[in-house]
Amino acid sequence: MLVIEIIFWIFLFIIFYAYIGYGILLFFLIRIKRLVNRRKDQPSNEIYEPDVTLFVAAFNEKDFLRQKIENSRSLDYPKEKVHQIWVTDGSDDGTPELLKQFEGVEVYHKPERAGKIAAMNRGMEFVKTPIVIFSDGNTMLGKESIRRIVNLFKDPKVGCVSGEKRVAITGSTAATEGIYWKYESTLKKWDAELNSVVGAAGELFAVRTELHEAVEPDTLLDDFIISLRIAEKGYTIQYDPEAYALENPSANVREELKRKIRISAGGIQSIMRLKELLNPFKYGVLSFQYISHRVLRWTLAPAGLLVILVCNFFLALHTGFFNFHTIYTWFFWGQLLFYTAALTGWLLEDRNIKIKLLYIPFYFFIMNLAVYLGFFRYIKKQQSVNWERAKRG
Repeated sequence: MLVIEIIFWIFLFIIFYAYIGYGILLFFLIRIKRLVNRRKDQPSNEIYEPDVTLFVAAFNEKDFLRQKIENSRSLDYPKEKVHQIWVTDGSDDGTPELLKQFEGVEVYHKPERAGKIAAMNRGMEFVKTPIVIFSDGNTMLGKESIRRIVNLFKDPKVGCVSGEKRVAITGSTAATEGIYWKYESTLKKWDAELNSVVGAAGELFAVRTELHEAVEPDTLLDDFIISLRIAEKGYTIQYDPEAYALENPSANVREELKRKIRISAGGIQSIMRLKELLNPFKYGVLSFQYISHRVLRWTLAPAGLLVILVCNFFLALHTGFFNFHTIYTWFFWGQLLFYTAALTGWLLEDRNIKIKLLYIPFYFFIMNLAVYLGFFRYIKKQQSVNWERAKRG
């Protein structure tokens, strides 16, 4: 029982730290940093407006093209300095033909579909500007997004800038998805202030063109790999939540689960390919942030949920399932209640019955279920590099 108790408390700590404790620790670390660095740098009044390329790798996005082009042209940045490149490999719905009707839009098309990464690697050959901004074809950017992103590149130490993914409040999973992204946004702001964000948001991120490296064609999380390989070179990834990309939420929890399984499979792949970042003696604070914010969530924390449930069962069995004088009994029934709420929330959401109190348990549950399913999909090499379009609310 002593060994089981030790395992239980170790994994309980890992779970708490991965999802809540790291945020608390960040909160105090950045306040200590502010106290140490009392001198504030004076903001530069220098106008910094380099040419930028808005880069979109699109597959069958005909329904969103006009809105996306109009959105891109309405952004607060000199129009003559925003170059648009669209790579439409494999599109067969008329996307490339429609794009060619818009003046000032460069379109590079191949009939073969080789995946988003192949399209990005190929399209980067045509980028001539010092900064390239990646965006999705079905997301709309905030009016000041380009200007706010470019402004952070004034610092020569910044190699990548991540914008924020915002979820339109329309779908049945929107409330939970919105809460999750607000929490993630806060962690990213604190990560950036401490040192560097650990990974960019694929919906909107930018890099110095000279630092971009082509990634392996079977890469599942291009934004994550591209941004962290730049961080490995000694540059930081910064973040501005007011530079945002707006998209609709997943239509339902099944679509959200499908998306998260792919991300989880990509997370496991990324850990394998970025294993050098696990060395804090080489990368210092960046390794600490990477392990705390990303690695634990894709490995030990989800595994720990199953471990503590099994350990808790044996501990409660030993002390008595109805002996409420012991903490293990409370933990055991608390876990059963949580998973019951999660599964109930899932069943009700599937029937379009909305009970907000159950959103967080079932969303947390599918996040971690996706890690298990993504792990097995990665091990079996069943995850395609071609994105399957998720249904949106």
